[in-house]
Order: sequence, then C-alpha cells, then structure tokens
Amino acid sequence: MKQIKNVLFLMLVSGWVCPEVFGGDWPQFRGPNRDGKSAETALLKKWPEDGPQELWSIDGLGEGFASVAVADGIIYTTGLVGKDGVIFAFDLDGKLKWKKIYGPGWTGSYKGTRTTPTIDGDRLYLMSAHGRIACYNARTGDPIWYIDTLDKFHGENIRWGMAESVLIDSKKVICTPGGQDASVVALDKMNGKTLWTSKGLSERSAYCSPILVERGGTRLLMTMIQESVVGLDITDGKLYWRIAHQVDHDINAVSPAYENGMVYITNGYKQGGMMFELAADGKGYEKKWVDSHLDVHHGGVVLVDGDIHGASTRGQWMCLELATGRLKFQDKLVGKGSVIWADDRLYCYGEKGTLGLVKITPGGYEMVSSFKITKGSGRHWAHPAISNGRLYLRHGEALMAYDIKSK
Repeated sequence: MKQIKNVLFLMLVSGWVCPEVFGGDWPQFRGPNRDGKSAETALLKKWPEDGPQELWSIDGLGEGFASVAVADGIIYTTGLVGKDGVIFAFDLDGKLKWKKIYGPGWTGSYKGTRTTPTIDGDRLYLMSAHGRIACYNARTGDPIWYIDTLDKFHGENIRWGMAESVLIDSKKVICTPGGQDASVVALDKMNGKTLWTSKGLSERSAYCSPILVERGGTRLLMTMIQESVVGLDITDGKLYWRIAHQVDHDINAVSPAYENGMVYITNGYKQGGMMFELAADGKGYEKKWVDSHLDVHHGGVVLVDGDIHGASTRGQWMCLELATGRLKFQDKLVGKGSVIWADDRLYCYGEKGTLGLVKITPGGYEMVSSFKITKGSGRHWAHPAISNGRLYLRHGEALMAYDIKSK
C-alpha cells in the first residue's frame, strides 16, 4: 500500500494524472490533445440571456491573437506591448503573477502576438513571430534558454509572421523554422540543443501548429507547411510521406484533424479540404475524398462522433461526414470564426464578436445561447479555452473568465 501511495504521489507531482484528477488543465493551444476538445463535464447546457457569469476581466495585455494556456492554477498568454512580445502569467483570480519580455514582437501587417504558450511541467515554451523559441520557468518567469531558429536553421520568416505554438513530446520541443533540410526540427527541451532536422524537407512554415498521433506503433508528427501536409517519425524526423497542397497566400493555418487513421485537412479562400487515410503503420496514405465546401481559414475544426465541424470563409458553419465528405448540414450561426467542443456542445466564436453555445442534432445545428463580447478591441481571432469549469476568451488587450459550471 505504501508503494502504491508513493507512485500516486509521483504521478501527481509530475503531471501524469488521469482526467478525473487534473482533467481541467488546458496546457497548450487547442487544448490537452490539440484537437479543440475538452473532457470536462457538468458544464452549463444553456446560458442566461446576457451570457454566463463573468468572474473577472483583465485589460492591458497589448495587441495579439494568442489564446490562453491554463496549467497548475496559472493562466498564460502573450501580447504585443509597444514593440515587445510579452508573456503574462495570472492566478485563477486574474491577479498578475509575473510578466516577461521574450523578444521583439510582430509589428508588421496584422500586428500583435500569435503564439500561445505551451506548458510542460514546470516549464513554459513559446515561439515568437520572428522564430525565437524561448523556455521559461512557468512558476516564476525566470528565463532558461532561447534559440533564434531562423538564424540557426537558415529559415525565412513568412508574410504575417510565425504563428506556431510549439509541441512538446517527451524530451523534445518540435517547431517549424522552415530552413534548409530543416522545415521541421526537434530541440532538446532542457537546453535547446538540436536533436534532429527534417532532412530532405526545406519548405517554409505556414502558420500551423503540429500534432502527434500514433498509428500501428508509429508515433507520427503531422503538420502543414508552405505547400504540403507532411508526416514524420517524431523519434528521428524521418519523412514518411508528403502530400502537395498549395493554397492562396501560402496559408496552411489549420492543424490536421485525426481520428481512427483518417486525417482531415482544410484551408481557406474557397479551396476546401480533403481526407486521406493512413496506412496501417502510418508510413503511407491513400487519398479518400476532396471537398470544396468547408474552407476553414484559421478557426480550426473539431471532430465529434465521426463528423467534422467548422466555419467556412463565407461564414457558414458546416458538418461533414469524416468517412465520406458528405455535407450533412450547414447554418450561419455566429458567422466565420473559431470552434472548440466540451460536454456535448460546440463553442463557436465568431469574428464579429458573438460567442454561441451550439447543440448538434441529427437534423442540424441548434444555437442554444449566445452573447456579445464587448471588451477588448481589434479582430476576434483568439480561440476560446476551457479549464476547470471556466471559459476564457481573449480579445485584443482584454481577457475574460466566465463561470460555465452547471449549478
């Protein structure tokens, strides 16, 4: 019994916990599994007319489109203050714990921060719009190391600045500097040393954050780069497959979505998406279907019960059957925007500032509740986040926390 207690203690302090214990953390962009989905339950199925209760709001974050990460009782985000990129860390009451300048911020077209911090244990990792990867103590903000990846790997920045939120796997930090033989690289998360680069792959980055899946014993890193979707062995960076996928303005901004061997990718500007099925070992693929309806710009998609849900650039929310690509239904809802899912509801955040709580029915979407985001300024591009019964929304310099726990 004593040995079991010791194991449980080690699991708790290292973060190796089941959802029932610490299932509420949202430690990176698009949630625990980077799929826009939360395992939380007992959330409100309907909101009051003016929205769920606002617990607090923060002003002064600077300009930016970054979402939030929430881990171990701390909320993290980034903002452009003057010409500096700044990391902010708040407690659960919205009180500032620390803030740090991590380097020059993006002051070009659509100025503001893009990256959402990735939290791994007691460390925070982020990649700036200029390609700097930095590591900090997540509790104190003390800097640990940084690497200017565009310089190190001879990459070139992209038109609207790097927009990647880095992926952590075991001892590796995965990022996409788009260098020569280094479209994708793995760094040692403890010190920033290079572990591998993607030999033979030299395309530039494309605003996408990578994902990790396992297929037939192969741990496969998948991401979108400038003209392709690629699959690499996360152990050593070996390129298993590359599917050409050229799009307008080189914006491959939506992370691949994965379920049971099926991979869905989508892009904006009326170019739609496609689904391909991985080989049994993940090292090959077969194209299954192409769709021109659901052309998601950068708001992401979620997979629920074998269906794809997301918003087209034309402002239509669509449900496609993952296996066949069949358009099942569509609705305007809140217009073009981003999406996450929790407790049998879609959270649809429109670019005109309306957040909708949407139920998926066999016959179509039902917008159960909605309210308008009035704080902050600029574009409504930050993705929502859910953690421990709270909904977090970022709008420019403002961050709001709402109580969405069922009473």
